[in-house]
Amino acid sequence: MKTPLNLTLPKAVLFDLDGTLVDSAPDLAAAINQVKADRGLPPTPYDALRRMASAGAPGLIRTAFGIETSHADYPELAAAFIACYARAIAVKSTLFDGIPELLDLLRHRNILWGVVTNKRHNLTVPLLKEIGLMDAACIVSGDTTPHPKPHPEPVFEAARQAGVKPEDCWFIGDDLRDVQSGRAAGSVTIAVNWGYGTDTASWNATLIVDTPWNLSDLIRQK
Repeated sequence: MKTPLNLTLPKAVLFDLDGTLVDSAPDLAAAINQVKADRGLPPTPYDALRRMASAGAPGLIRTAFGIETSHADYPELAAAFIACYARAIAVKSTLFDGIPELLDLLRHRNILWGVVTNKRHNLTVPLLKEIGLMDAACIVSGDTTPHPKPHPEPVFEAARQAGVKPEDCWFIGDDLRDVQSGRAAGSVTIAVNWGYGTDTASWNATLIVDTPWNLSDLIRQK
């Protein structure tokens, strides 16, 4: 991890949710495979679904059923998937190793933290409640603003909720859209290698880290 020389401590750290704070792939995969089972279809291998966990319903349905959002069957499959997922949203989902310690460090250092996700609000809040993260200074879901990530508006909204400027935020995520959104908003962007994304080196993030402990070490050094 090579740290930019001009990197300063943020006033707020914004996190993507799925694949960054929470390993939610087991429950997402179980939901989409339940939709398949209900239709008499064999399950899609977990590894294939895990790679799509940050892509939400469009990516999971594309992987499991081979159709795009424009397909006539997509709305019904998406509704069935969301219903299955909402009923079992945190059965096997857990915080990634090192995230509890990182959040405790931010709290101890009086650095605000929040969530910026493309997950819809009626799924984001129940998941955060189940895993004990409702003390976030800001929660921005995919339907909070007119434009989800990679548009910068979710980051602008998170900064407004937290009472800070976007340029005083670090935005941490495992998906290219996180980096694009944060960069467009003027925030420091940090791509993570512990989530579902790949090829992070090509995303033009301010920094790439391998583990939450790397981030904790970085904050302690400032």
